[in-house]
Amino acid sequence: MKPLEVYNLHKQYQQGKQSIQAISGLSLSINAGEILAFLGANGAGKTTSIKIIAGLIQPDTGWVKIAGCNPHTNPQALRMLGTVMEGSRNLYWRLTAEENLEYFGVLKGINSSKARKQALRLLDQFGLMHKRKAPVKTLSRGMQQKLSIAVALVHKPKLLLLDEPTLGLDMEASESVKALVRQIASEGCAILLTTHQLDIAEEISDRVAIIQKGQIITEEPTKEIIKRFSGSSYIIKVEGELDLLQITKIETLGAIVESEQERIIYTGTKEGLYKVLAALEPLAILQVNQDKANLTQVFLKLLKQHSYV
Repeated sequence: MKPLEVYNLHKQYQQGKQSIQAISGLSLSINAGEILAFLGANGAGKTTSIKIIAGLIQPDTGWVKIAGCNPHTNPQALRMLGTVMEGSRNLYWRLTAEENLEYFGVLKGINSSKARKQALRLLDQFGLMHKRKAPVKTLSRGMQQKLSIAVALVHKPKLLLLDEPTLGLDMEASESVKALVRQIASEGCAILLTTHQLDIAEEISDRVAIIQKGQIITEEPTKEIIKRFSGSSYIIKVEGELDLLQITKIETLGAIVESEQERIIYTGTKEGLYKVLAALEPLAILQVNQDKANLTQVFLKLLKQHSYV
């Protein structure tokens, strides 16, 4: 049983006399312990999809199941869901960190004794025990974000909806939150990640689903989609100048010597690359870089490809 299954969702809105198709045949799923980055430009249908998954709005057709339960027909499904929204809407600022965890634990159906134990466990796990009695408003932005995630996990959900987890954080806090998200997934919680920070999505997601005009235009493992859009060229930088014999040998192998012999470009197999590197001896190899795409480039290319469909 998967933590999240979404099948053939459709949702249409009326705007005056005009019908707006927000979602059209959307399907996706997430396995336990997996992080799925759900990406799309503004107006693509991402927010409508999330609201349907969270049980906030009804789809016209199609269904959602959270650990086998439909949140639109069975309220128990929402007890298996945790949510962290971007901004400061996840916590009560005048309550302490510990009080927030206990309050939301009880709100999610845990008895007060168990909620207290869960609060202490999560504060310790998230490195916030020393701030347990501190009002939320006195915590740093990074600590508030970690506490927001802890609150979303206090009832041990199967699925976590995570929106912009590192937005507005400094580098240290961002790294801490990313490590925390990976840890949560490793413990078996499925995570549906939404973010406009595509470098973050590339770094921590296992799979990517991109939505445009209410439809999923691709859904595949993050590493595979980047590999699919990456080239097979290698750029090699060496220390010193190549002699004529080396240049001839390298060009015979299919490489090109550029920029006054300071840079070699090779397009081919890894086996061929090793032959080129061997031909460069005894010069020192300063750098070997592959022409690799990033998720931002992939995202923009896919949106462009499907903009005329």
